Amino acid sequence: MTARQIYLDHAATTPVDPIVLEAMLPYFGEVFGNPSSIHRWGQKAEAAVEAARSDVAGVLHCLPEEVVFTGCGSESDNLALRGAARAAARIRGARHILTTPVEHHAVLRTAEQLAQEGFELELLPVDGCGRVSPKDLESRLRQDTAIVSVIFANNEIGTINPIAELGALCREREIPFHTDAVQAASQLALDLRELPVDLLSIGAHKFYGPKGVGALFIRRGTPLDPSQTGGSQESGLRAGTHNVPLIIGLAKALVLTAASLDEHGGHYRRLRDKLITEIPLRIPDARVTGHPDERLPNHASFVFRDLDGNQLLAALDLQGFGCSSGSACKTGDPEPSDVLTAIGLPREWALGSLRVTVGRSTADDDIQAFLGLLPDVVSLLRLVAVSRT
Repeated sequence: MTARQIYLDHAATTPVDPIVLEAMLPYFGEVFGNPSSIHRWGQKAEAAVEAARSDVAGVLHCLPEEVVFTGCGSESDNLALRGAARAAARIRGARHILTTPVEHHAVLRTAEQLAQEGFELELLPVDGCGRVSPKDLESRLRQDTAIVSVIFANNEIGTINPIAELGALCREREIPFHTDAVQAASQLALDLRELPVDLLSIGAHKFYGPKGVGALFIRRGTPLDPSQTGGSQESGLRAGTHNVPLIIGLAKALVLTAASLDEHGGHYRRLRDKLITEIPLRIPDARVTGHPDERLPNHASFVFRDLDGNQLLAALDLQGFGCSSGSACKTGDPEPSDVLTAIGLPREWALGSLRVTVGRSTADDDIQAFLGLLPDVVSLLRLVAVSRT
């Protein structure tokens, strides 16, 4: 194995920022109280949690009481979908769920489980870039629609959806609208004063925070039933003792990320565009996936015809490059992803997927090294595949 190690999988996870780690450390030891306790130790921890809540609200431009801390982005998605759907069914008898086939599995599998409970699940069509058309949503909204959930920016192909337009359609009809912004929060400014969304999910480890903590924005007045019951933490919507160090880490990471979007965005786009331009020119039967313009600044994704994506990842890893075949939650599955199937790619293309996501530490030389190696790796794997047939 080469000594070179270049990490190009920042959509899967990011390293914890040293400033974030420093902010978290006191809450593992010195400030150890339970925020639900009345005594001074508990009050000190509670004050830290509420300060973190205010920091998150400041970045998202919402009210602190509209921020609920969770265990991860997936839990935020679960709470949003189950909570809104069950509340809509209980309050107004609505049992129709609209989502898309290109959602993260945290949304799709939750929606499928709700369908097993008697809800009617309908998947909105997407175009070849994975985007939802506002016209398609408008034609499918019904009086008994309980919840609409559309991913803000796709984790596998980087496409950004027209969330403002989609949310406005739901708001006109007083239908709760949720968006999974787990990827978007790391790359885009989110202003909930302007965005007509009722529920929005984020996860800290996508923006240089710790794993194991997330948050859900719940607009004031949005009916939501808890999916995790027990104590009265998080206004009764998410029972369980607060993970104070991780909550502090999420808030600090989000504040730092929001403050540096402009600083890092140009760097990300330049590296991303180099990948998107060069790879199809250097490798035969290679395609860019996702929208050419409306895509995450740090996200480049491809498919290669007649290539096994998992073999490609293993070969790149042997050369010191860390990439993925799409969602980190999907890697290792020998079947094409739901996303690539939904955008119309045939199996011989969809199996050969590659996602390259850059981060703060990614340098121009890293991308040059990757571009210099990838064509040879793809060519060798194709030769091996032909020799076995």
